[in-house]
This record gives sequence, structure tokens and C-alpha cells, in this order.
Amino acid sequence: MMLVSRHNSILDIARESGKVEVDELAARFSVSPQTIRKDLKELSDQGLLTRVHGGALLAFGVENLGYSARKDLAGKEKEAIGQTAAGLIPDRASLFVNIGTTTEAVARALIQRSGLMIITNNLNVASTLRPFSENEVIICGGHVRATDGGIVGEAAADFIRQFKVDFAVIGVSALDSDGALLDYDYREVCVAQAIIENARHVILVADQTKFERSAPVRIGHISQVDTFVTDTLVSDECRKLLKEHEVRLVEVDGNGPQEPEGGVVSASDA
Repeated sequence: MMLVSRHNSILDIARESGKVEVDELAARFSVSPQTIRKDLKELSDQGLLTRVHGGALLAFGVENLGYSARKDLAGKEKEAIGQTAAGLIPDRASLFVNIGTTTEAVARALIQRSGLMIITNNLNVASTLRPFSENEVIICGGHVRATDGGIVGEAAADFIRQFKVDFAVIGVSALDSDGALLDYDYREVCVAQAIIENARHVILVADQTKFERSAPVRIGHISQVDTFVTDTLVSDECRKLLKEHEVRLVEVDGNGPQEPEGGVVSASDA
């Protein structure tokens, strides 16, 4: 029973931070590093962790990282993507912003804008934008997910369907090589699908780590996206799909956000 309890505790730590280290776990549980290595091997054999030098990572598949770990992962890249994506949205436009740490970076970049109507199912986005009266913020009703402040479920999806907006800014948990947009929570996916269906121009924001992950629930396909903003597109297969489906690609270089080619997209063009 002590072994099972330790395994569960190790998984809890991995969910919160995204990774665990042998020496830290050995000190935490007052056992030898060899014992921890055996624990990590057993959890890895079960597909729950992925072994790396000195520790292990949470295995991506059916469960997402904790919110704090997601926020820290590729943090600089997300901020640059957020700045660039915000540059695509003109003042006095209407838009959806869905759940995700990258979409939250877009919200932070929209703070100084004016005349926007922003509809969101993300409490963190609403809290970021609420103090600035230049923009109108509308928040969905529905079940609030305690882990990250996301509002999910059919009630939120029904609320979204009342609107038809100029832009949607969406994030995903994973991008498959066949172009599938993936997530972990089916309750969140139904809201994301409603957002895509009710926006004239869909902007996907995702960093390159999303190509290294897998998730079990399908949101849609890259062909439903109009513009994809990322740091570096490492997948040649995805680049080919974007060209095939005429999806505009905006890459942010290592020096920070680039001015998007062609500037902002006007609300009339969205």
C-alpha cells in the first residue's frame, strides 16, 4: 500500500510540474535513488511517465499537464505568439477567445486595444481584460473547471452559438501529423467546436511543443483554421497541409514577434 501511495504521489507531482527528478523524489520520500528509479520504471512501463535522464516526464495521452506547468512550458514563445496574433485583430472587432495558456497570452496583448467585443469561456482571459473599459468582455455561463478556470460543457457551447463574430482565437492541447486538432476534455471540445463554427476568421495559436503531444478528443482539423500563428513550424507534413488547405502561416522568430505579413486582417475581410 505504501508503494501504491508513493506512485500516486509521484504522479500528482508530475501532473503539477510536468516532470519529476530522482534526487528530489528520494529526499521527499526518504528512500534511496535506486528505489525511485524502480518506481519510475514501473510507472513508465504502465505508460504513465516517460523516462528521461535524471527523472521522468508526465506521459501525454489521456491527461493534460497541470495549469502551472502548462503556463511555464514555452513561456517566452507563447508571449511572442500572443503579441503576433493580437496584431492580426483590428480595433472594433468582435472575437471569441477560448481556453489555453497561449490564448491567455493573446488576451494580455489585447489590453491596450479599444472597441473590441471579447466573448470568452476562460475566467483568466476575462480577469485579464476586465479592468480595461475600452473593450467589452462577455463571459459564458456553464461549469467552471477548477484546475484552470475554463468554462466547459453544453451550456457554454449553447451560449457561444448566440453569436457570429469576426475572429476566433483558439488553442489546442495537441496537433497530430494528419492535421487533427486535439484536446483532453470532451466538455471543452464541444465549446471549441461551437467557437470555430461561429467565427468568420479562425486564428489558431500553438507553439511547437504541441506537435510532441497527443490527446484523445478531436476538436476538428487544421483545414478549419484560417491563420496559424506559431513559433517555429517543425512539421513538414503540417506545412504541406497548410499549403493544401490555404491556411495562412505566421511564424514568430527567436527575436520576438514579427509583424504579420500583410498586417492586420480587417473585420470586413474576416
